Parts: sequence; C-alpha cells; structure tokens
Amino acid sequence: MLDVKRLRVLREVAAHGSFSAAAEALAYTQSAVSQQIAALEREAGTVLVDRSARGVTLTDAGEALVRHADAILARLADAEAELEAIAGLRGGRLRLVAFPSAGATLAPRAVAAFRERHPAVDITLIPGEPEDGLAALKAGETDIALLIESGFETCYDPAIERTPIMEDPMYVVLPAGHPLAERRRMRLEDLRDESWIMGAPTTTCPDSEILLRACSGAGFDPRIAFNSDDYLAIQGFVASGMGVALVPDLALLAVRDDVVVRALRTRPPVRHIVAGTLGGGYCSPAKQAMLEILCEVGREFEGKRQTLALAV
Repeated sequence: MLDVKRLRVLREVAAHGSFSAAAEALAYTQSAVSQQIAALEREAGTVLVDRSARGVTLTDAGEALVRHADAILARLADAEAELEAIAGLRGGRLRLVAFPSAGATLAPRAVAAFRERHPAVDITLIPGEPEDGLAALKAGETDIALLIESGFETCYDPAIERTPIMEDPMYVVLPAGHPLAERRRMRLEDLRDESWIMGAPTTTCPDSEILLRACSGAGFDPRIAFNSDDYLAIQGFVASGMGVALVPDLALLAVRDDVVVRALRTRPPVRHIVAGTLGGGYCSPAKQAMLEILCEVGREFEGKRQTLALAV
C-alpha cells in the first residue's frame, strides 16, 4: 500500500523540481526526501523520478501518481474536517484563497465577520490569482477560493462547486487630460480608436476575456498597447498616456489623481465573483458559515458601491 506521507513528498518534488527545494518546503533534509522517494518507488514497483545534474523530472508513472495524490490528499483533508465535526470540536481551521482585488475588499470584511462569530476557528487568508486558488482547491490545500468568471462560459473544472458572491462591474479609466474625460458617461464604441491596457493575454485571465468580448460586441477589436495584471500599475500606464483601460469596481479602492473613472451608458461588462469549493466533499460548519458570510459581504458591496463613476 502506498504511504500517504510519501505521496505528499512526491507532490512537493514535482512542484519544486528538485529534492533540495522540496526539502526546504517540507522542513526536511534533502537526504530524507531522497529516502522517502526511494521508498515510494519500492512501494509502487516502478521508477517515479528521473534524477540528473539539472534536477529531477517525473516519469510517466510519477506524473500519474501525482495526479492521484492531489485527489487523495484532498479527500483526506475532508475526512479530517468531518471527524473534527463529529467529535464536537468547536475549533478547527478554515483556509481561504483570494485574488488581489478581492483580498483588499471582500476578504477583510468576511474574515473580520467570521472571527467575530466564530472566534475559536483558526482562519488563514492566502493571496493567489484565480488559477492558484483553483489549483489549491484541487490539491486540498484550501477550503474556499475566490474565483472570477467572465459570464460568457464556465472555464473552471467541473469538480469545483461555485457559490455566486457578487457581480463586479467594470469602468473606463482615462488619463485626466483625455478629450473624453469631461464626459460623465460614454459608450464603449467611443473608444474604438484608443490604445488599451489589458491583463495577461491568456485563457486564464477572465478580465482580458471580458474586455475583448465587450469591444467585439461594440463592433471593434481593441488595439492592445500593453499587458499588466496589476491594476495600480494599469492606472499608471493610463496616466502616462499609453492607453485606456477597463477596470473592475473592486480594483478601484484607490484611484490616482491623474486619471478619471467613467461609467458606460449601457449596462457595463461585469466580472462574476464566485466562491469555489471542492465538489462532492464534506462541507464543514466553518466552510458553510464562511460561504454565507461571503454572500452577505457581496450583497453589501453591490448595494453600496462607492466609486467615482457612480457618484456622477
């Protein structure tokens, strides 16, 4: 039978690409990691890791075992949580992953409310982009991950259950001296000739997909001048005159003096913020309580938007 602790060691070796880095992550010695992998190979009856001077890589058998290890470790985490609840413990833990704009807005309010209501539960907040949160869910390394969906189609693994939290509308950000800056509201097609600052041009970036789809619906393809995933940096690029941008409400917590934020006349493009959990797993009382609190906080944000765009 395969040893679960050794499966965890193999997963760390796969993630870090070397025995030494995996040892540091696990607080083991490099020799201990090597011994654990050798023992796991004996249990599996096959070579799992190719060793070379440039590091280590998984064999086909090793890659297959890591895929199963993620699911096994996730289910074991669920089992531990369920046993704690059955034993009547009032403590326990809750782990939450939040992407940057949610980590600065939704998450602090939700964590504060959770701690007030459930002070005995140990809660941790981990920053991570949506794809990081998704990977953490599948690996059993978090209980809840705040994710972004574009609204056009679901791009996440069907094994992930989603709880809708809120809609996050997007607004146009222009340089303060832009000819259209005097307008309080505008149409997206008014900006067809502009250069645009956009997030990462990948399928893992819903914000970029939202911009591209919105512009296509307005009858043009945006000319992308620069890509950045940092919305404060995007404001800087806009202020420097490199282009204009669509920025979600949650990322407008701080607005520079040298840019202006304007709403669109028609219904703006929106990001759909959801709380992801591992489907089919045990939902602990702490996890359920946090999902309910996140929904409450989401409703508060939707009801009390305080961006410059809504003040006009």
